[in-house]
This record gives sequence, structure tokens and C-alpha cells, in this order.
Amino acid sequence: SVLLLIFTIFSIQNFELLGFASSKDAMRFSFLLVGIWWLVFSLIPFYYLKESKIENAEVKKDYLWSGYRELLLVYKSLVNFPVLKGFLVSFFFYNTGVQTIILLASTFAAKVLGMEGSKLILTILIIQIVAIFGAFLFAYISKRIGNRKSLLIMIVCWLVVCTAAYLVQSEEQFFGVAFLVGLVLGGIQSQSRSTYSKLLPENTTDTASFFSFYDSTYYISVVIGTFSYGLVEQLTENMRLNALVLASYFLIGGILLFRLPMHFKSYHNIAEE
Repeated sequence: SVLLLIFTIFSIQNFELLGFASSKDAMRFSFLLVGIWWLVFSLIPFYYLKESKIENAEVKKDYLWSGYRELLLVYKSLVNFPVLKGFLVSFFFYNTGVQTIILLASTFAAKVLGMEGSKLILTILIIQIVAIFGAFLFAYISKRIGNRKSLLIMIVCWLVVCTAAYLVQSEEQFFGVAFLVGLVLGGIQSQSRSTYSKLLPENTTDTASFFSFYDSTYYISVVIGTFSYGLVEQLTENMRLNALVLASYFLIGGILLFRLPMHFKSYHNIAEE
């Protein structure tokens, strides 16, 4: 995806070299190119991942609404799995901070620091490239000390990011913040999913419904985060204060995760040691 991003940026900035009449035409082509990219790489799982077939499976007419009923059943079942429920609540809070930073960092840089579009694109590249190495780094840390401690370290790093964003005064300092964001971005997303998968009920075959509920939690946190970001800016006209609001999300999520007893053998023995 980084390679595609680099090529897209190059084509937009050097549109004449590639035969486009304008940068807008190159930008339109980039959307088409992304679609082709998705199509080509989707062929890999389509070919290798075999569909598990259920004998005598009935296709009901209300299959559209049955998905929502499945989510409701998962929600009701969480009372029987307190560790899983506790992790989802923690995930909701810290993911609110993560996704809001990802979505609105460029807006912050443009409005607060007056950064130009080309420098914002460079920021995105820094984050994506560093995230590759960050994911490997925290995979190693997780292997050594366990998922929860690894996630807690990343949450502390996100708290540092929020504090730095509140204090940042120059473009160079913002690039440093972007580097730290990239370092913990890939790791916290991948380890959140892997931790959740380890906490699923041991004998369940309905993993799709559980992960759909996880995705619902994910997207609700995106809505809450972006709404609170806009609300704070509207009320205070000070975008820097949003950094402190986002820090509170990470703090709550971190405290909840720290208090969570993730060592039950019935949950695939996700011991920290």
C-alpha cells in the first residue's frame, strides 16, 4: 500500500510525464488504480481460502435483519464472558483516541501549524513506513512479555503523542510526533485484534458474529471520537485542547486494560508471563 501511495503521489505531481492533461486527471486515475489494486490482491484469498460449507443450511428470507440479531445475541452473551466484555470496553476507549488521531491529524497540522499539502503527504508516508517496523517491534515485545503489557506500553506512547501534539510548535516537531504515531499505529491495531481473538469463547464456532461485534465497537468509537473532536473545537475554538481530550480516552482505556485479569485458562491461557 505504501508503494501504491508513492506511485500515486508521483503521478499527481508529475502528471505531464505520465501523459495526463492535469493533476486532476492523475488524481481521478489514482482512484481507478486503487480499485484495480484491491481487485488483484483480493484474488489471493479468494483462491487460497476455501469456504467452509454447512450441510442443509437454510437461507432465510430475513437474512438482512438476522445479522443485527446476531450482534444482539453476542451483546447478551458478554455477561458470561467478563474478560472479553472488559477488553471490548477498554478497546472502545483507546481505539476512539487512535482512530481520531489517524483521521484528523492532517486537519490539526493544517489548521494549527499551517502545514502545506505536500508536507502533509510526507507525514502520511512517514507514518505508514514506520508503522511497518512498529508492527514487527511490538509483535516481538508481545512475544516476550504478553499482549496486555505490550498494549499498555503502546497506550502510554499514545499518551505521549497527545501531550506532544498539545505542545508542538513547529513542523519539525510534528514530524517527530508523526514518527511516534507510526511506531505504535500498526502494533496497536494488530494486537487488539489478536488479543480479542484469544479471548473468544473456546468452543464457539460463531467467530464471524463476534468479530462483527468487534467491528461495530470499532466504528462506534470512530463516530464518538470525531464527534467529540468537532464539538470541542466548536465550543472552545482551540484545536489543541482536543489533544487533551484524546489523552483522556487513552487514559481510561489503559486503566481498564490494566485492571483486567487476562490470565484465565478458560480464555486460551493468555497469561502475561
